[in-house]
Amino acid sequence: MPDRRAFLLSAFALAAEPPPRYAEHADLSYWLDARGRKRRVRTPAGWARRVEHLRSHMADVMGPLPPATAAPIDIQYKEEIKLQHYTRHRVTFAAEPGDRVPAFLLAPHGVGARRPAMVCLPGSSKPGKDIPAGIVTARPNQLWAHELAERGFVCLVVDYPLLHTQEYAADPYALGYASCTMKGIVNHRRAVDALRSLSYVDPGRIGAIGHSLGGHNALFLAAFDERVRVIVSSCGFNVFAKHAGGDIAAWASRYYMPRIASVYGKDPARLPFDFTEVLAAMAPRPVFVNAPLRDAPDFEVSGVRDCVTAALPVYRDVFRAADRLMVEYPDAGHDFPPATRESCYAFLAKWL
Repeated sequence: MPDRRAFLLSAFALAAEPPPRYAEHADLSYWLDARGRKRRVRTPAGWARRVEHLRSHMADVMGPLPPATAAPIDIQYKEEIKLQHYTRHRVTFAAEPGDRVPAFLLAPHGVGARRPAMVCLPGSSKPGKDIPAGIVTARPNQLWAHELAERGFVCLVVDYPLLHTQEYAADPYALGYASCTMKGIVNHRRAVDALRSLSYVDPGRIGAIGHSLGGHNALFLAAFDERVRVIVSSCGFNVFAKHAGGDIAAWASRYYMPRIASVYGKDPARLPFDFTEVLAAMAPRPVFVNAPLRDAPDFEVSGVRDCVTAALPVYRDVFRAADRLMVEYPDAGHDFPPATRESCYAFLAKWL
């Protein structure tokens, strides 16, 4: 573990040259060269330069992303319950040496043919994976992993460190991470590895879906892992300046990215990235966004519209793929209403 911790603490300090800083996070029409000159984004290759810089800036806030490990994923099955349309397995898998992540694997019956699969990322509530997996049913609009498994998707529903502590006791900071967010990305990349290891999963048809905490974690995962082919983000983001009226203290907590306080003074204007760029970084992959009209104060809807307005030209003009960015604005609070979930499932069926 000491070698790994040394990497996590020093990797970006050893970088030869930091990427250029972008003063404009909503104008995604250009990338900056080594001299700070604006270069127009006209092609996917040009956009890839901006995304490369975005990942570096995300790592400035989250801490460095460790290199992918070739260690066995080692899925261990603890128990199984056979339901009408699928079997729910309680499992763990190896995220890194000394850390195993608890999860539910929902495997539809008749899995002879290779199926599409979803990494499923819960909200912050303490039951964690139990809610989307359909075990805790007090929130009927949050049972989306259960509903996807009933529709034939293989689902891996993953707990998040420090928040879902009923079964998962890992401390990201004791492991050398600068943020809980980056540890989540590492775990979720390993969840992709776990799904790809299953003989009944099509490795080219893996997506990510999440609500609230999981809504932005699905975007963060996909920003660093292009094996995620389709993304669903429910109630998960807006621009930092409109999060709780510009109060981003919650983002700076130990559950997320403490450097937002220690390095950037909890000032949205000082942050080196925003969700305008993160959403656009998904392009040209299909993205479904659930953005309720009354999801305030955290994810006030005009801030979501700002992100969509910034990202749409990248989808439309660079990739000719405007139909791959779909957003619904239901008249609801911090929730995933039935009609919007049905639209989401149809979107997944089309693209995955």
